[in-house]
Amino acid sequence: MSDSRAGQLEELERKLYERDEQISAIYRITSALGGIVRQQALIRQALETSLEVVQAGAGSIILYDEDRDKLVFTHVVGPTADQLLGMEMDPDQGIAGAVFQSGELRVSEDVSTEAEHDSNIGEKVHYRTKTMVTVPLKSVEGDPIGVMQVLNKADTIFTEADVDVLAILGAQIAGAIETSRLHERARLAEVIQFIGHISHDVKNMVTPVQTGAETLQFMLEDMFSQLDDIRRDDGDEESRQVRNATGEVRDFYPEMINIIVDGSTNVQERTKEISDCIKGMVSEPNFAFTDLDELVARAIKPLFLVAGSAGVTLGHEPGEGIPRVCVDEKQLYNAIYNLVNNAIQACEEGDSVTVRTGAVLEGDWPDGGYVVLQVADTGSGIPDHVREKLFTDDAISTKPGGTGLGTRIIGDVVRSHDGVIDVESEVGVGTTMTVKLPLAREDTD
Repeated sequence: MSDSRAGQLEELERKLYERDEQISAIYRITSALGGIVRQQALIRQALETSLEVVQAGAGSIILYDEDRDKLVFTHVVGPTADQLLGMEMDPDQGIAGAVFQSGELRVSEDVSTEAEHDSNIGEKVHYRTKTMVTVPLKSVEGDPIGVMQVLNKADTIFTEADVDVLAILGAQIAGAIETSRLHERARLAEVIQFIGHISHDVKNMVTPVQTGAETLQFMLEDMFSQLDDIRRDDGDEESRQVRNATGEVRDFYPEMINIIVDGSTNVQERTKEISDCIKGMVSEPNFAFTDLDELVARAIKPLFLVAGSAGVTLGHEPGEGIPRVCVDEKQLYNAIYNLVNNAIQACEEGDSVTVRTGAVLEGDWPDGGYVVLQVADTGSGIPDHVREKLFTDDAISTKPGGTGLGTRIIGDVVRSHDGVIDVESEVGVGTTMTVKLPLAREDTD
């Protein structure tokens, strides 16, 4: 057999081997993605396998977030994965945006020569892209849901066989993403029903508490009225003793009953908000002009008991000359309550929590034209790895059994008011959280 013939056979055997490996990879990924367990982890595995099959250096799955109108890096494999994960870009930005818009697969032998290439992301994470395949990800109906990008094939360009395999794998991954979303919706439907039952049960359980508190208030008012009549008719030692024995209760019960009634009402409303939130039915903020310090006083009133029982001093220092601010009272009440409650939980006996308000009236937002709400504590402080995720969907808690939900609520409220929140903290010294809310809103006169 001639050397030429032998070389052709060797090349053919190599190509057949490569194709067998690619088909095997497709089979493995298809089988794995057909399951419903650990779907997100399997999608990442599919991306990793795709890179292995075509011998690429990095890859990303970038999905469209309709609520934010952004393309988001949801799965990333490669040396800059930690930096890229969660990064957002406009849906028409870069080659990813172009493929998302067109729905057409694109092979880039040298991205630097393409007009749509946006080098900013690569520069941010210090990663240079040379070759790239961008595969559109589509729903069953053909609607774009994102793209898959595979970067930098080892020492060469992507072959036609590579592109064919990536197109197939992209379709499989898109199907898996849709399956994951469908199962998530199914689970969500179960949670919605469950929360609806809880909301109903909470209302049934809280209503007797409210009714009992209001009845007790009426009975105590009547009792003290009768005692006052006795005191007027009889000024002896026995009347004095009765007055001394009941005086503390007389002073304390109106405030305590108000706390019970207000707290019960807030529990019912909050439970309904949680139910509505899970249903995706959260109403737009209802903005109205409000006295900030009055709102602070209402929000922290029930927390004086919490602080007192923990031996923590809770103080409120109202600012001067603060104009009424346009906010959603319910949302901001919840944010203030969570900020102060979290601060109390971070303290030990002898520590303090102070709530301060103020305003910077001169200038325009964000340099001026805002009100300030500050919660400062002398508690345990926040470690850097926790502080970096505060007020995000990835927020974590340092409290045993904590979920980080309180800080996520705070972050959502501040964002809905177009405000900002800043955290200064030192472990073992304390934490100061500062919320700034703009006085001027585009949707108000």
